[in-house]
Amino acid sequence: MDGVELLSVDSMQVYRRMDIGTAKPTTKEQLEIPHHLIDLVEPNETFSLVDFQRIHDSVRAEIEERDGIPVLVGGTGLYVRAVVDRLTPPPQFSDIASQLDTEPDTKQLHSRLKELDPAGASRMEESNRRRIIRALEVSIGTGKPFSSFGPGLDSYPEVPYRIIGIEIDRDDLDQRIRQRYEYQIDSGFLEEVRGLAKADLSKSAGQALGYKELLAHVRGELSFNDALELAIQRTKRFARRQQRWFRRDPRVEWVTTDGLDLVVNQISLQK
Repeated sequence: MDGVELLSVDSMQVYRRMDIGTAKPTTKEQLEIPHHLIDLVEPNETFSLVDFQRIHDSVRAEIEERDGIPVLVGGTGLYVRAVVDRLTPPPQFSDIASQLDTEPDTKQLHSRLKELDPAGASRMEESNRRRIIRALEVSIGTGKPFSSFGPGLDSYPEVPYRIIGIEIDRDDLDQRIRQRYEYQIDSGFLEEVRGLAKADLSKSAGQALGYKELLAHVRGELSFNDALELAIQRTKRFARRQQRWFRRDPRVEWVTTDGLDLVVNQISLQK
């Protein structure tokens, strides 16, 4: 794939020292093809959607200046939409967010969001504390529903991108998730988490799938088997939400893994 350069659209691969659990490309893989937008900040640093957009735009411009082919890869839906549709994130109200974070009951926060922004609340799991607090922060701070900002996540305008989704059977996906965790554990995932345990992780980094559960084990809150099984089940649920998110986008072309080979060849021929 001469000329192709990959831009990660994974909200957790931006953190250094979080390699195994985020399935970050290996050194060998990065030598085979240029990768960008990984290892940008330390796990204790705050990293926003605006930060991602800014760095993405700079990197993409450099790639295009050398006549390269930028290809976005990854599955963080909001990051994809931020780049593809140029979503403008709403303002931040840190004082409000801090006050909301003093409420220990996440379901109670979700109920409050239902009152202020029913549409936004319906798109969030009632256990997704970080997203719920962010939505409440904006709804309270601006006096407008969080879901009303930007062109809207329910709007899918024409864009200069070809968006490819990989079709995969649900049972196969579940099996792959379990197998990947087994491989990651064998590769030293638990040791990686132990190395991060003393760090003051940012809210985003601390909520990363797999890390959150294994950190609970390291702190003595869960047995290893319970932590691993919880991580697997949460990842399966997250994968379902990812599928629903991208299924709503009519611009996505769904292909099998065999069909993906054809797409890769087509990208190579564009050079």
